[in-house]
Amino acid sequence: MSLKHCALYLLFMFAFVPVILGEEGRPGYWQQEVKYVIEVDFDHHTHRFTGKQEVTFINHSPDQLDRVYFHLYYHAFQPGSMMDVRSANIEDPDNRVGNRISRLRPNEIGFHNIKKLTMDGEDCEFVITETIMDVFIPYLINPGDTVVFYMEYESQVPLQIRRTGRMSEEGIAYSMAQWYPKLAQYDEHGWHAHPYVGREFYGIFGDFDVIINIDSSFTVAAGGVLQNPHEIGHGYTEDYEPVVDDEGKLSWHFRAENVHDFAWAADTGYTHVTHMSEHGTLLRFFYLPSEIRDHNWGLLPNIVDNALSYIVGRCGDYPYPEFVTIQAADGGMEYPMATFITGHRPLLSLAGVTIHELIHMWYYLILATNESIYPYMDEGFTTYMTEETLNYLAGKNLLPRRQWESNPHRTRIAGYVNFAREGMEEPMSTLADHYLTNAAYWMATYTKASIMLVQLAYIMGQDAFDEVLLEFYDRWKFKHPKPDDFFRIAEEVSGLNLKWYQNLWINTTNTIDYGIDTLIANPDGTTSLILVNNGTMPMPIDLTVYVEGSPHYVNIPLVIMHGHKETDGELEFMTMEPWRWTSPMYEMLLPFPIDQISMVVIDESGRLADINPEDNVFPRN
Repeated sequence: MSLKHCALYLLFMFAFVPVILGEEGRPGYWQQEVKYVIEVDFDHHTHRFTGKQEVTFINHSPDQLDRVYFHLYYHAFQPGSMMDVRSANIEDPDNRVGNRISRLRPNEIGFHNIKKLTMDGEDCEFVITETIMDVFIPYLINPGDTVVFYMEYESQVPLQIRRTGRMSEEGIAYSMAQWYPKLAQYDEHGWHAHPYVGREFYGIFGDFDVIINIDSSFTVAAGGVLQNPHEIGHGYTEDYEPVVDDEGKLSWHFRAENVHDFAWAADTGYTHVTHMSEHGTLLRFFYLPSEIRDHNWGLLPNIVDNALSYIVGRCGDYPYPEFVTIQAADGGMEYPMATFITGHRPLLSLAGVTIHELIHMWYYLILATNESIYPYMDEGFTTYMTEETLNYLAGKNLLPRRQWESNPHRTRIAGYVNFAREGMEEPMSTLADHYLTNAAYWMATYTKASIMLVQLAYIMGQDAFDEVLLEFYDRWKFKHPKPDDFFRIAEEVSGLNLKWYQNLWINTTNTIDYGIDTLIANPDGTTSLILVNNGTMPMPIDLTVYVEGSPHYVNIPLVIMHGHKETDGELEFMTMEPWRWTSPMYEMLLPFPIDQISMVVIDESGRLADINPEDNVFPRN
């Protein structure tokens, strides 16, 4: 080997090895890398744009790749698409979709007409099936290779139906999500090139350099940092001189670094408000003005500012320079550094959806799990922290008509209990697109998944759980963790075996049903307490025993935990012998005369999703 080749080899190894080792990821961890340079020329009369796109792809995998895939999400908005057919056949279709796709006319559908596609200058053949473009590359992409895909295309923005499109119900001209050909993810499980039928996403971390040429009457709001505000104005700077081309267009230049998507919106009527947060993040708000909205949106910056500081303390730092809240699309949807939300809302709803999408910046963006396989990882964590954050804001009197609660998750737990009692559950491990009903999807990925975390704090104690959240962030930020990665950290921090909980709660629809059977007076002045397990999901048990009005706290761990919690917040527990999950009954001795025991309560904190809570208190009410 020549000296030159030796030097190149060492340089390659030096650059490549840290990605393979994954720094603090699991051993052998690696992930792909991508860089987008996109320029689009937008015609608002025809709702079409032409695009030129350069995608630099760095193959950090140990595998040779013989093809790549691109997502063409706009193709879902065509009559007869999988998304259309799914909506027509599922038992409880999303009312935002319904049969609307089937009724689109040719000038209302979405499409990408790919006019040119090359890899490193050589033409590529491709086949488009539904929303996926299979690209047959001219030569193999080897481990460590960097290749550049270049494409030119003409696209039509569909009528806004779900997340993306033109003319939303609230009158927003353009909600530009899933709007460009996006390289599919490749990881240790291979390519993730699933057609888009309505669920969510999984992308490659990288950088975006985006130029949008559009009529100067439009204000553009985007999940990126505007590079040329002095040429734009529109509220981005007070000192500007618009640079308008011969067609009356401004050229908006945005950059976003270390993200896995890019979204933007445009309208001629946006009000643009900025607010520098205490954290140092610049907050932007774009909405259509009205008397009510001006009032509610005017209160939003201070609410988001307070929420951001709280979330950072619980979840880890927010590493991006901006967060942008945009009135657009059809509900609430997160994108890197930005969210699309509907704006015709009372203040509590407006704040709630904005904060939910803000928290997605941690679990959708920074901890970028595969939402097609593990949708509950993003939505469940986000839902849990949404309730925690809204409760914090209620405690500071920043939200109307919402009171601080010791357990802000009680309503969700009650909702899950009712759903489980009706036998409508599907396992959380179901692939996102394959739930039999939308109701089961929403229950599993949002509510049951958030309860998973509520109960994890119950099992190990709140202080230990809070440490787990921060450690999970520190170890897996800007990577793509799996459920195992989170639960191994939880085991490490708590010192408990949690595989039983992970497997049963995620992979089954087993339910919790503990109860107090009876208390028996013993001749020696003690009392025997008999508990029963009528359910199929084992859990440790917290008991509160009231003796002459004073509470005594008891914890019964499970044998399979190989340990127990000792404290939970300010509470200290007396630990009893572990309960074997194979035993339907458990007897314990209380060192108090029965006439001094006024009440015994299972899980007084209300964090246990027991489907029959009526027998959790003795004597019966």
